[in-house]
Amino acid sequence: MTAIPGEFTPPTRLLLGPGPSEVHPRVLRAMAAPLLGHLDPAFIAMMEDVKALLRFVFATENPLTFPVSGTGSAGMETCIVNLVEPGDEVVVGVNGVFGTRMADVIERAGGTAVRVEAPWGRVVRAEQIEAALRNCRRPKLVALVHAETSTGAWQPLPDAAKLAHAHGALFLTDCVTSLGGAPVEIDGWEVDVAYSGTQKCLSCPPGLSPVTFGPRAQDVLRTRKSKVQSWYLDVTLLSQYWGEARVYHHTAPISMNYALREALRLVAEEGLEARFTRHRRNHEALAAGLAALGLGLASEEGHRLPMLNAVMVPDGVDEARVRGRLLTEHGIEIGGGLGPMKGKVWRIGLMGESSRRAHVLAALAALEDALRAEGRRVAPGAGLSAAQAVYSA
Repeated sequence: MTAIPGEFTPPTRLLLGPGPSEVHPRVLRAMAAPLLGHLDPAFIAMMEDVKALLRFVFATENPLTFPVSGTGSAGMETCIVNLVEPGDEVVVGVNGVFGTRMADVIERAGGTAVRVEAPWGRVVRAEQIEAALRNCRRPKLVALVHAETSTGAWQPLPDAAKLAHAHGALFLTDCVTSLGGAPVEIDGWEVDVAYSGTQKCLSCPPGLSPVTFGPRAQDVLRTRKSKVQSWYLDVTLLSQYWGEARVYHHTAPISMNYALREALRLVAEEGLEARFTRHRRNHEALAAGLAALGLGLASEEGHRLPMLNAVMVPDGVDEARVRGRLLTEHGIEIGGGLGPMKGKVWRIGLMGESSRRAHVLAALAALEDALRAEGRRVAPGAGLSAAQAVYSA
């Protein structure tokens, strides 16, 4: 007979990696509330709250704004497979893992991914997008990652959206890491479709992917020539469940929707501008502290995300050993690099509930300790003093 394991008790961690982020106790309490049926009138009323709060965070009036049952990658697939049909040309910015993934999903949907490449850590230029559009016969879509989690690059969007529309294409953006931590102006920037995730700056456990479809995107949905390749992610079906008809589609993750509603309430209570300011301030303090420790950022200056910091590993320092030391000795999780940045950067996330002054100072103190253990000469308290100076300014 197989031995029955004891109750799982997770160790205490401070989550300062690329996700998930720390979760507020109110969100955890919401997840523990009793279940309702997914067609219960009380749950349906709660769904309306979630939709309204998501429209607030996305800064949009789009009625078709709702959470897909799945993580951020499910949101990516939802947006792409609903809009891209076999033979469609899609201009896609590739400057990190998630631009690469978008191109892969586009091709799996039968589209032609017209890749616009930029070095990892840098952003895609508007002139590159324009050149790619001019070389397309009939572009269907332009897709860019707003916040590239693998590199910390912060991609400008408004000019690319205008170019897409000037060439008769829709504009799609990945807001997985930016939503709730930096401005995302769906209506103001004329973004046609966007997706995000719950586990980054919204500080909700992973499991849902907010999406929003604007009028032009809905027109494309209505005029498709072929069925959407995914039944589960078909927005024409999902919209009947999340819309007025409430037609059964699948059993929604009840507790995750409770959690998202509470997480979004916390965002609204703080206010978007205050939240953006908090993320920016903590990023500035962390960057100053890192510089005092002799550490630089890998992303392009002027285009650095406030919530995801890709920190260059100094020569002679064992990247994985430092991460291991932070985890085992300080209980702090940070991330390693991906792709060509593997072994070359640490990714420090300051997202949502993780973006706190105390967390910045804890990370800097732990890094100082780990660097000294690696044989680096570091002035005692240099990182903390530099960060404190930012907070005192």
